[in-house]
Amino acid sequence: MIELILNGLKVQAEEGWTLLETAKFYGLEIPTLCYHEGLTPYGGCRLCLVEIGEPGRSKLVTSCTYPAEPGLIVRTDTRRVMAARRMMIELMLSVAPGSKQLQDLASKFGVTQVRFEPRHEECILCGLCVRMCAEQMDARAIGFQQRGYKRKISTPFDMRSEECRLCGACMYICPACQLRCQGPQAESPVCNACLTMEPTCLDHYDDLQCWMYDAGRCGTCVREKKA
Repeated sequence: MIELILNGLKVQAEEGWTLLETAKFYGLEIPTLCYHEGLTPYGGCRLCLVEIGEPGRSKLVTSCTYPAEPGLIVRTDTRRVMAARRMMIELMLSVAPGSKQLQDLASKFGVTQVRFEPRHEECILCGLCVRMCAEQMDARAIGFQQRGYKRKISTPFDMRSEECRLCGACMYICPACQLRCQGPQAESPVCNACLTMEPTCLDHYDDLQCWMYDAGRCGTCVREKKA
């Protein structure tokens, strides 16, 4: 067993566990988008970022790919982590504003604006479809092409692949294929119809202080600070 510090508590993890698996075992919720238990970790969406190391010398890592290590100090919900998650949600929303899954994440994490030009590409390059096709369907009919801003997912030479079985698994697992509630003609790139309260404790502390309810709903930390 591996011993590490998770949000100030000494915990144990099995050999080979990632930080995400460790956090999930102890009931801590870390948002993910490109991660799926049945597929290899990819670390592309960056939503599962956590902060590791001593304060002042810490860094952000993807919890789905970073292994649990002895003595590691891990914090899952700091100001720095929350700011990074909100930025990634905002960036992905500018690419695929029609995704219900992204809209739900925006509401959950208090993303109320998109400061980038909406591109409506409806693909955030999470790689779920590529891994699903290769690892679960054993077809390898699609894959990544090109690099940088030209990067995309398609079949070889953009032609219909003979390996494709038309099973629909790629569409089933795609987060951008889940259409937002307002439909394709929505007026704004962000919906916020399900907006929740932002964690009030992060205004006064560097980590979330409440775990029994939705983060920040109780407001106890603010009352205690003023008292």
